[in-house]
Amino acid sequence: MTLDREPVDLTTEVAGMTLTSPVLTAAGCGGTGRELEDYLALDIVGAFTTRTITLDPTPGAPTPRLVETPSGMLTETGGQNPGMQGFLATELPWLAQRRVRTVVSIAGTTLGEYAELARRVASSPGVSALEVNLVSTNRDAYERRFCDDGYQIGRVLSAVAGEVPRGVSVLAKLAPGSGLVELARSAARNGADGVVLVHGFPGVRFDPDTWRPSLGGVTGTVGGPAVLTQALRCVWDVHRAMPDLPLVGVGGVRSGFDVVQMLLAGASAVQVGTTLLSDPGAVRRITEELAHELAAHDVKRPADLVGAGHPDLERDTT
Repeated sequence: MTLDREPVDLTTEVAGMTLTSPVLTAAGCGGTGRELEDYLALDIVGAFTTRTITLDPTPGAPTPRLVETPSGMLTETGGQNPGMQGFLATELPWLAQRRVRTVVSIAGTTLGEYAELARRVASSPGVSALEVNLVSTNRDAYERRFCDDGYQIGRVLSAVAGEVPRGVSVLAKLAPGSGLVELARSAARNGADGVVLVHGFPGVRFDPDTWRPSLGGVTGTVGGPAVLTQALRCVWDVHRAMPDLPLVGVGGVRSGFDVVQMLLAGASAVQVGTTLLSDPGAVRRITEELAHELAAHDVKRPADLVGAGHPDLERDTT
């Protein structure tokens, strides 16, 4: 005889949002949403994160833009997108019509650009949160990026937060690095409701035939299973320093147990990225695996695991 277990409630609270699941898509990896629709009912996704939107249209990096690496993928899209006007006219309405909880990733090269994007996008129907990409994917603007300076991050987030209406959350997406904890602290002080950890790890690969860089954009970022342990360490470090700061973990997630690991490290929600490129319906499978993992260990809800991998930290599970 088997004992009946209570069903797992995957409802998740993170950064002021109530989600039906802690499993989200990562910026860019789900395209516009249309690309996933044939493989996945989007209402099963905790939230759909859009590709990064800039003020003006961006053509993107030269091709090829992605190349396989051992246990991962090296990519450089160059931030291709239709610009704010095109996004608001075509992509966001499509998501809103399907009542998909939507997180819009935005990026700029000046404070004014970030503020205008925040003002126009956050006030549009169907937007639950802004994910402020603090790592430029435009190579021409790369040297002016805000990702490695806590003061600049604070200025950007203050500018964004000042334009966002009540009810729309602000998430700061940060790059990995030795100063990550202080950057997260600066983000939290300056208007971020939560932090997304982390942007892809920098990488380069050479073609075995030409001996030239494999990517058209020369360098890129690495995602996939190879970076999971590094992403977990980033979440772990920031949660230890700021256990009350809501975190969204991203990097190498491809199974329900990977989500469990992110929760244990301190994330309240998790984004699935590179896995979608080879398995567009992965969110459904991962969500089902997560529910099975929690049920098998008699865990009633994801929140009960957040930070539980830190046995020496006091946790509030109420």
